[in-house]
Amino acid sequence: MKYLFIGILFAFLPKKPFTAKSLDFAEGHNIQSKFTCDAQNISPGIVFENIPKKTKFFAIIMDDTESPNGEFVHWVLFNIPKCDKIEENTAPGVTGKNSLGINKYFGPCPPNGIHTYHFKVYAVKDSLAINNNVTKTELLKALSGQVLAESQFTGKYMRKQ
Repeated sequence: MKYLFIGILFAFLPKKPFTAKSLDFAEGHNIQSKFTCDAQNISPGIVFENIPKKTKFFAIIMDDTESPNGEFVHWVLFNIPKCDKIEENTAPGVTGKNSLGINKYFGPCPPNGIHTYHFKVYAVKDSLAINNNVTKTELLKALSGQVLAESQFTGKYMRKQ
């Protein structure tokens, strides 16, 4: 009887939300230069926690909404097989087009001042039947009805002049 009561209690406890965060910088803090255009320009590591059970893939969008020309998309990555983390300098899925029109991660490279970079991570039900030339907008359309949960984290960067 005691175990039944405990089991019922656990069933009603709130589930922890899906979260994604950088392995390399704290939420809202400075992004190291190795992840920027001023150095190696490699993608940071990302860890996933409390992944929804039905997740089969992830998608990631990294953008800068403080760009002088409006939004600048730095990274579009999708069909990332379910995993606990992505190591730095890897892209274990399909890379879409960034704002430069290339299928690649392009790190922070602000022309002026400090900018905030948003990493939006989606837990996805199934693989997306789209090609690697998709933009952020096209990826978001393809994700419609496929997202189980989403998370976001940010980092900041200012170039040394």
